[in-house]
Amino acid sequence: MEVEAKFRLKEGVFEKVEKFARFLEEKEEFDLYFNHPCRDFAKTDEALRLRVEKKIKMTYKGPKIDKDTKSREEVNLVVDSFENALELLEKLGFRKFGTVRKRRRIYEMNGALICVDFVEGLGNFLEIEVKELDEKEKIFEIAAFLGYSREESIRLSYLEMLLNRKV
Repeated sequence: MEVEAKFRLKEGVFEKVEKFARFLEEKEEFDLYFNHPCRDFAKTDEALRLRVEKKIKMTYKGPKIDKDTKSREEVNLVVDSFENALELLEKLGFRKFGTVRKRRRIYEMNGALICVDFVEGLGNFLEIEVKELDEKEKIFEIAAFLGYSREESIRLSYLEMLLNRKV
């Protein structure tokens, strides 16, 4: 399960995160998204991606399950070869759909992960993630501390935002 909320990074928030949260790591991520050969993931609110970072991961994301956050089922699989995973997906009929590139700084605060994302072509964002759906309110408590209201939460994925921008 992925339980998170996303916000556009406001002025001064990065500095506040740096001051009050514990820095964990920084990494570059490249995401390649696919569409299913028999159903439209955009219509079913699902996603399948291949991510290149320190490891290569294949991730399935199910439909969002609540109105406040981007909470959804998530299944992750580490693969040993981007090229082999890509070939497998293409042979099964999956089609490349879009890409997202970002630099991500990851922090920990009060048992939640805070990601400050610098997304190519979109700008800068803050994501707050907890492990369980019953911890969801912790997301909005941290968000309020950082200067955000619940209403500022963005439920679109970076891919959806990039695709909507091109329309």
